[in-house]
Amino acid sequence: MNNERQAQILIVDDTPTNIKVLFNLLKESGFKVLVANSGEAALSNLEKATPDLILLDIQMPGIDGFETCRRLKDNPATREIPVIFMTAFSDVEHKVKGLELGAVDYITKPFQHEEVLARVKVHLKIRQLTQNLAEKNAELQQLTHSLEHRVEERTANLQRTLEELQRTQDQLVNHEKMSALGQLIAGVAHEINNPINFISGNLKYAEDYIQDLLDLLSLYQKKNPQPDSEIADKIDEIDLDYLLADLPQLISSMKEGTRRISQISTSLRTFSRSDTDAQVEFDIHDGIDSTLLILKHRLKGNDRRPAIQVIKNYGNLPEIHCYPGQLNQVFMNLLSNAIDALEESNQGLSKAEIEAEPNQIAIATSLDPSNPIAIISIRDNGPGIAEPIRAKIFDRLFTTKSVGVGTGLGLSLSRQIIEEKHRGKILCNSQPGSGAEFLIQIPINQCGKT
Repeated sequence: MNNERQAQILIVDDTPTNIKVLFNLLKESGFKVLVANSGEAALSNLEKATPDLILLDIQMPGIDGFETCRRLKDNPATREIPVIFMTAFSDVEHKVKGLELGAVDYITKPFQHEEVLARVKVHLKIRQLTQNLAEKNAELQQLTHSLEHRVEERTANLQRTLEELQRTQDQLVNHEKMSALGQLIAGVAHEINNPINFISGNLKYAEDYIQDLLDLLSLYQKKNPQPDSEIADKIDEIDLDYLLADLPQLISSMKEGTRRISQISTSLRTFSRSDTDAQVEFDIHDGIDSTLLILKHRLKGNDRRPAIQVIKNYGNLPEIHCYPGQLNQVFMNLLSNAIDALEESNQGLSKAEIEAEPNQIAIATSLDPSNPIAIISIRDNGPGIAEPIRAKIFDRLFTTKSVGVGTGLGLSLSRQIIEEKHRGKILCNSQPGSGAEFLIQIPINQCGKT
């Protein structure tokens, strides 16, 4: 793929509506789009034009998406084209089958526009990095044949390039994912704000108007204590005394509801805030709280287990100079991993057994008394981590999770963010059967400065 030309994407789907949605989305985003309505048509089109990426539906008449992908990977001319499956299936079996056939990713239906664009851009950029690496390998082979004495030097350079490309790839995948999530959350928060501000602003007037009507009604009752039979029947029918008592409480409940939604919107904006080129002052507690809000659906109880208890013990921390968006990402990684560990420990236990020893995540913050360093502890009472695994948990691409669940990048990127971007430390303390604790140490004033 060349940066100087439009990236070319082939959509393979037998549903005209899906094709239209994706075609318009990708076209408006600056891509050149090709379309095929079957696997056979796609394979035929590839003889005339080679796209940079293929969006491939699984369920199609004739040969399905899996067979189409197999044929693409069997053909040397097309095997390197990234294939992203499009499917309404979310089970692991289908995902594993697609990945084993050579697909690089999945997009689930119905399509989320931000997610589609983020995944397409990520894999186009990854392919570009792969092709750049291949070009450097070819260059190395040519130099080896003509200049044997430079082999060691070129090999060292290539290794450094490979490591940098891997780091760039990790950061690229992570940035695109978090950028799409941040934009989505910020958009939701903005859309919530508009109607809530309208409702909140009008509730005060509604309260005043209702009070005026109640005062008028009270005055009417005082001046006409003996209403005629029709009015008396209506008073009994609507239970006027209860209505007069309950209506102010109803308005009060509505005001409290709008206040709570406004708080949620504020937390969403806190989590999704974009990083600036320079570090800014940030309240770590706001970042943790906003992350917990995003994960609230995973913390809630369900038919298999009670709610996960979150125990917060916040110390008196000043605001720190940092990149807030990146720190929020670290909190997201660590808290998500804690939830995963607790859910793993629940396997085979009844709800009553879990209630007897409830799942807990304890979050504590403090200030190092001898140094201007903020300390954040995130601890769970899950199964813990054995020493051989604990020694490798921060390694790139290392994961103990199943295919489609873990990428092996979360803790590796968290270490980069804490230690390289903020000049801090991240440590893991754990023993099997005693849960796991992650400790983050971040300088208050010197983090990330050179």
